[in-house]
Amino acid sequence: MKRTLILLAGPPATGKSYLIAKMRQVIPDFFLITPDEVKEMFADKVGFQNLQEKADLEQEVWQFYYGILRQYLSAGKKVIVSEYPFSDKQRSKLAELSDCYGYQIITIRLVAKFDILWQRRQVRDLESDRHLSHLMTHYQAGDVLLDRSQADNHISKEAFAKIIAERGYNQFRLGKLFQVDVSDFAQVNYDQLMKAILEEI
Repeated sequence: MKRTLILLAGPPATGKSYLIAKMRQVIPDFFLITPDEVKEMFADKVGFQNLQEKADLEQEVWQFYYGILRQYLSAGKKVIVSEYPFSDKQRSKLAELSDCYGYQIITIRLVAKFDILWQRRQVRDLESDRHLSHLMTHYQAGDVLLDRSQADNHISKEAFAKIIAERGYNQFRLGKLFQVDVSDFAQVNYDQLMKAILEEI
């Protein structure tokens, strides 16, 4: 098995968490690190009072994320998986780290029709297990909001489309690329995708 960093990329609401569960069935011992989980951890630990503090905290999140990723790479973990709507902002650092420690990169880029993504995003943001810090301009550990529609930092449809386009979520790739259209989850052949990934690692 080759040392491999697998990046699950593509816009939000493309089913990256579901794909991770499918991958566990065929690669049970991979190491997972996700920036969103780090964001949630930092939000619970430190909190933020406004959008500027939230942005400042995100800078610390990325430093921590790259530090953990470097530890996994330096330890020689065979397969490392990371999921995020990766963009050009992360490209050079991820390439640098993988080259430094001799890892091949595989990008699994999930894409879908925008209107479908927007519908999924709206549903997800109202779910009770969605970490509240993603939806607020201010947050401290223990904050509760039963009616998630009342969160004060919901993204608009226009802003969602702009972010996807400007950050190039649908174009991100490093290394070998597998692109999967997840507009209809029922039509995705996950078994075939897993077989193709196993052939690469």
